[in-house]
Amino acid sequence: MSTMLAGAAPLLRTTLKHDGRRFAPWIVIVTFLSTSSVLVYPWIFPSQQDRAGLAAAVGGNPAVGLIFGPAFDLSTTDGFNAWRSLALGGFMTALGAIFVLTRATRGQEDSGQAELLASGVLGRASRLLVGIGLALIGSLALGVIASVLTGLSGGDWPSSLLLGATFTATGWMFAAVAAVTAQIGSDSRTANSIAVGVLGVLFLLRGFAYSIQAPDWTVWINPLGWMTQTHPGTGNHWWPLGYALALTLVLTTIAFTLQSRRDFGQGAIAPRPGPARGKDRSTWRLAVRLNGGPIIAWTVAFLALGLVFGYFATSINDILGNDSNVSQMLAAGATTPDALIAAFIVTILSLVGIIAAIPGVQIMLKLRTEEMEDRVELVIATKVRRVRFYASNVILALAAPTLFLLIAGVLIATLASAADIGVDFGDAVLQTVATVPAVWTIIAVSIAVVGARPQVSLAAWVGVLSSFVLTLLGPSFKLWDSVLAFSPFWHVPNVTNSDADVWGLLWITLVTALFLVVGFIGFRRRDLAR
Repeated sequence: MSTMLAGAAPLLRTTLKHDGRRFAPWIVIVTFLSTSSVLVYPWIFPSQQDRAGLAAAVGGNPAVGLIFGPAFDLSTTDGFNAWRSLALGGFMTALGAIFVLTRATRGQEDSGQAELLASGVLGRASRLLVGIGLALIGSLALGVIASVLTGLSGGDWPSSLLLGATFTATGWMFAAVAAVTAQIGSDSRTANSIAVGVLGVLFLLRGFAYSIQAPDWTVWINPLGWMTQTHPGTGNHWWPLGYALALTLVLTTIAFTLQSRRDFGQGAIAPRPGPARGKDRSTWRLAVRLNGGPIIAWTVAFLALGLVFGYFATSINDILGNDSNVSQMLAAGATTPDALIAAFIVTILSLVGIIAAIPGVQIMLKLRTEEMEDRVELVIATKVRRVRFYASNVILALAAPTLFLLIAGVLIATLASAADIGVDFGDAVLQTVATVPAVWTIIAVSIAVVGARPQVSLAAWVGVLSSFVLTLLGPSFKLWDSVLAFSPFWHVPNVTNSDADVWGLLWITLVTALFLVVGFIGFRRRDLAR
């Protein structure tokens, strides 16, 4: 065993020194999410009437519960913080752990760094141990910093410490998941995709189970459901964290077992060799071939999303009827059931639109990867013009998410219209079409970044992140319309309203065109990566 782990300690110290900072953005995001909730809650919701209105608004749009989970108590600062931060903060921590571990394991094999390290005194299992250690330490640091700063900001200390512990536990579980997928995938991109896919499925299933009030067993078979059952701010149960620790140990053991049996640089999923002679005679076919696997995977994912959200929509009357706060709000004449259902459909499609933008951004970043690996230069060296090559990838980046959104939207419209809940099939499909321009605006940000400033490729995700924050978090903080307007989904009208304002769609279309111009001009004029 000592031989298998030789050199692990010095390699861990070196890795922490050079790559430890990669966890810093996740620490900042999650800590800000928690501390801001504690700081602004008494200011935005000073009275019990305001807090009752928040509870009614949250209950009146169950689509929000898909992301944030159940709201056990929105009448206290710590209850609000637990609702707003637990699920989303755990998701962010898990993403950070997955990316850090994959980079430190399969990423090094792909880049050739692992081969250099292996030429020295280094055990076979040392790199995997270091990758797991890096993810565990980063998740622990995130939980400690978030809990301490939340407590110092005014949060209840027991609740704050437990909330931070759920962040850490979630990061640990998915660090172990990534350790397994790093042995399964043929490269770091495949390993990342599988791990993030598992996280996304479990995240949506957890929210779906709570939103439709599914049987308790559907929550307890989901590791993310264990974290919600800790009830920070309302019950402060620490014992579910033991399940997370046990799962981490089991998956880590599996990862080391798989690692000891696989060949260096290979995985259980072997990559399919390409044709002996090139068959792609157009840049469009080349772009489709390069992204064919992810497009198929995302198509299946949006078929599933359409079915899940469509079934969710059919249960809207039962969900709203079980919420006393919503009943009181309706009785007061604040709105109508039809208006609530229409708002619910708009929220669902906005959420699906944000998710649909992710593969569009990935397609543009794939182009950047091809450029970094010197394959774009070989294509450009032929008679292919730069603008034509870039346009093929841009068209695919815009067309694929549009197809995904329409697939999910038609399924939602079909199921919702058949359930006799007051949703017309044509209106739901039209609402889906109205959401498409907002998706294009998000993707256009990545087109501009990759085309003009690819050195800061992380900025390609700004559109997705800002839209998510403003669309789903902004209303809970009562942000001004001028701030919420930075999200393109804020401009998507409710087509069921007779006075629906479509001018917003025109404005975001002009913004999309501006980003496209910046991207094309930038790619035509700049040097390719060397």
